Amino acid sequence: MVGLIPAAGRADRLGPLPCSKEILPLGFSTGEDGEPRPRAVCSYLLESFASSGVGRAFVLLRQGKWDIPALLGSGADHGLPLAYLALEPTASVPETLDRAYPFIAESTVALGFPDILFQPGDAYAALLAERARGGAEVVLGAFPTDQSWKADMVELDEADRVRRIVIKQRDTGLRFTWSIAVWGPRFSRYLHDYVGAAISEEGQEIYVGDVIQAAIDDRLAVAAVRFPEGSFLDVGTPEDLRRATARFAARELDR
Repeated sequence: MVGLIPAAGRADRLGPLPCSKEILPLGFSTGEDGEPRPRAVCSYLLESFASSGVGRAFVLLRQGKWDIPALLGSGADHGLPLAYLALEPTASVPETLDRAYPFIAESTVALGFPDILFQPGDAYAALLAERARGGAEVVLGAFPTDQSWKADMVELDEADRVRRIVIKQRDTGLRFTWSIAVWGPRFSRYLHDYVGAAISEEGQEIYVGDVIQAAIDDRLAVAAVRFPEGSFLDVGTPEDLRRATARFAARELDR
């Protein structure tokens, strides 16, 4: 099982930063000397991967974001071997993910976004168990949100199969968004073919949700695991970064 971590964005919504947004300090861990150490945003994802049985992960970088491998190194500090793929500019997240296709084509893939915090931390284990039990090609982690205008909302049937993805629309009447996923080789091939066709057409930016919806339309089985008491927070906007910073500051004060 291989993790995919897209980190090729420019963080334009956050404005000028002193480092790549994926390694902004957020919260603390305790070092071997017992002293607190700042934690990078992406460290929470890496540890979730490692605890769920992901054997290695690829970090997909654009040119110039060398501070990420400089900080994370081999991944040994997080118990997860890391490799880095340096990319030429891409037009969308699906295109970024597809650049890893030669390396993950026959693997089970766990997708995680390095600037999204989520709970529970062992959510990937639940997704993998559902995929093994139900046989879906793709399994999404579904978290409650009231901000549908900046999320991929999921409509689920009674068996938690995904009927449709509604991307960044208001007043959807839906409660859950997806923010993590696992899938098998068939979907990796599907994404590869979809991206190739989208590039040749030179249309508007595509989202991962667009690819998942197309797969549903083409009768690939897509399921979800709901985490009704869980949470997620995308720290890619100033508002949500402030919320995350306040949340972790409160944790430190409670210690």
